[in-house]
Amino acid sequence: MPSYTPSSSVVAARKALAERLRDLRRDAGITGDELSARCGWNPAKTSRLQSGKAAPSDADIRAWCRACGADEQAPELIAASRAVESMYVEWRRLEAGGLRQAQDSVLDLYRRTRRFRVYASRTVPGMVQTRAYTEAVLRAVQRSRGTVDDVDAAVEARMARQQMVFSSGATFALLVEESVLRGAVCDAEAMDGQLGHLIAVSTLPQVSLGVIPLATGRTRSPAEDFYLFDDAQTSVELVSGHLRLTQRHELEMYAGVFTELSRMARFGAEARALIASAIDRRR
Repeated sequence: MPSYTPSSSVVAARKALAERLRDLRRDAGITGDELSARCGWNPAKTSRLQSGKAAPSDADIRAWCRACGADEQAPELIAASRAVESMYVEWRRLEAGGLRQAQDSVLDLYRRTRRFRVYASRTVPGMVQTRAYTEAVLRAVQRSRGTVDDVDAAVEARMARQQMVFSSGATFALLVEESVLRGAVCDAEAMDGQLGHLIAVSTLPQVSLGVIPLATGRTRSPAEDFYLFDDAQTSVELVSGHLRLTQRHELEMYAGVFTELSRMARFGAEARALIASAIDRRR
């Protein structure tokens, strides 16, 4: 994991782990220099690890715990360290083997989720995209990031995942900014088809679709796109990469944002009227 990521959540998680290591040393009653000597490394390394400026390896944590006479705490700390490392993944790493790989990487998560909450401020949520819209979005991603050109396979994977999640008995609460309905991520024909599909999806009993109007007295500005999977994980789509959050306080924060954004949205017939208006504006 790099020493810096664009997410304050990752930085905070690394610092929390560093504080646990520092407290372990203090509880053992030894100084940083003494711990360094016991571990056989330079004191500067101890300073970096307990300040959160460097990420510890599994071997580092085992050595630290051994030096503090707390070998039994090593497994838990290693698990916490690995969780921090997996929080943030750059798109170039996630998509190194192609866009199909990125689609397949979330299959298990989608299969076990029973309650989806999705907020979209840039593009229509993937789970309700049409084939033509998906192809346009993924083609643009492939061109801009220079990934392997497996767009056709990635589109098929997303279409298959849609069928799976919509037949799983799960519920879907979707919030979309009105600007998404007016965005030009594909040609006019594909966009009209996408908007018509949104209207149809909004009538499904397992779907709650809200549109946040452009002309509204907002209580908060638009946020980054995020997906809430039950109360277990939040996935955030950043410009540079993908952020996976599992800590309770972070999940509660995004759930609170979702609730606040929901209060500004229009649902049912009002949402469909906003979508229809976006279609009319394109003609």
